[in-house]
Amino acid sequence: MMQGDSVEQPGWPVLAIERARKGSLVDQIVDAISAMVGSRELRVGTKMPSVRQFAKCNGISTFTVVEAYDRLVTLGLLSSRRGSGYFVARQDLPALLAPAALAASPAAVDALTPELYSGASEALPVGAGWLPPEWYGEDTILDAVRHAMRIPSTRLRGYGHPLGFPSLRQYMAATLSEDLFPLEAEQVLLTHGATHAFDLILRTLTRPGDTVFVEDPVYSNLLSLIRHHGCNVVGIPRGEQGLDMDYLAAQAKIAQPKLMFVNTVLQNPLGTSLTQAQAHRLLGFAEQFDFWLVEDDIYRELTARGEASLAAMDGLRRVIRVGSFSKTLSPVLRVGSICASHSLLPELVRVKMLAGLTTSEVNERAVYHAITARPYKRTVDKLIGQLEAGRERTIEVLRGVGMAPIARPRGGMFVSAGWPDAPSPDWNGKLVADLALKAGILLAPSEFFMLRESPSIWFRFNVAYSDDPQLLNFLATVRSAHGIS
Repeated sequence: MMQGDSVEQPGWPVLAIERARKGSLVDQIVDAISAMVGSRELRVGTKMPSVRQFAKCNGISTFTVVEAYDRLVTLGLLSSRRGSGYFVARQDLPALLAPAALAASPAAVDALTPELYSGASEALPVGAGWLPPEWYGEDTILDAVRHAMRIPSTRLRGYGHPLGFPSLRQYMAATLSEDLFPLEAEQVLLTHGATHAFDLILRTLTRPGDTVFVEDPVYSNLLSLIRHHGCNVVGIPRGEQGLDMDYLAAQAKIAQPKLMFVNTVLQNPLGTSLTQAQAHRLLGFAEQFDFWLVEDDIYRELTARGEASLAAMDGLRRVIRVGSFSKTLSPVLRVGSICASHSLLPELVRVKMLAGLTTSEVNERAVYHAITARPYKRTVDKLIGQLEAGRERTIEVLRGVGMAPIARPRGGMFVSAGWPDAPSPDWNGKLVADLALKAGILLAPSEFFMLRESPSIWFRFNVAYSDDPQLLNFLATVRSAHGIS
């Protein structure tokens, strides 16, 4: 509250909060109330002023008060009783969550927080989508980059081939033809990673107002991208048993989607895979209701042979396959791909050129040298083993802080797990992730991935980082503060 112009509530102490002071009003309110609770100026059971009262007497927004109260609920200092208001819930504050200890770093995280992608942050990257460099076989990658830099001088003129480095496209066509479906190099378009591929597909096939189906939960950046293009997003529930096909059929009849994005194998964030039967049924719906299927296939190399492939079943008639090397090499190389029919690919190339001409031949050469090097297959096999061990270890250590997987993953780099029941309706994963960021931990809560409201609080855990004591201590403290069994 502002010194000099605040109104003291009867029986309730005045807070001295300065607008000019560094830090947000929310932080100052949380710090001040926490100190008052800790010093027993506010005792357990004390009723707090209503949000409207607090805001009115201090000349601040009700939104500021709501955010401050929500954060205090998350810290376990206040409790919210529906219809009655907010009350002091406890006197002690866990040291890990003390506002004074957390005030040095940013207060909030969202699905596009740079630290989740940059790799430059010192925060523990539990919610990130990359692995430690040593898991990828960093010597092979660095050798490939050095090899790529020895580019012939004749290749220093021009922008590179619009479809991408020919040798890489030819190699991809040969290996995919052997492993999945017949493919020609002219059907492969290289991109700046999978997200660039999604963007090109949306630019080519949709217009603002079109309906796009996604799985729910879904890769968070894809959700933001579709909305950025002005499309209506409809989520099709997906769980351990796969997609809700009945719901999909009912929505397709109503919404007439233009296309649907699907992770057939090792879905992000669940780590589950569709059965052959579900994949066949999905193709049937695409044919019946006349929509494209965009198969996000970036985890294919991390799964066993024989898993369902929409592109293989369909032969690229109605399916567009998106691939990437970021999960088996390094995301810093930024090389992805689109495999599509002969009739569709020229329009995708045109849109790629309109949006950015070509992609980096140096990066594409580096990927080519890495995946054709003798150690590559051994590195991928070793990586699969490390991920398997990491998944089992992650599930075990999370069990120790009361968390369980929301779906048992079949493979890949993620375990999505959480607490089955939220202790109060005011408590959610996003608030916990905000606190975690202050404690030097990057978490990816369910709110990043879901269109529906989640019945539980859960997070996507990267198995390479999820047995770190820093994370487990934080989760144990949150669990204790809220009395989660």
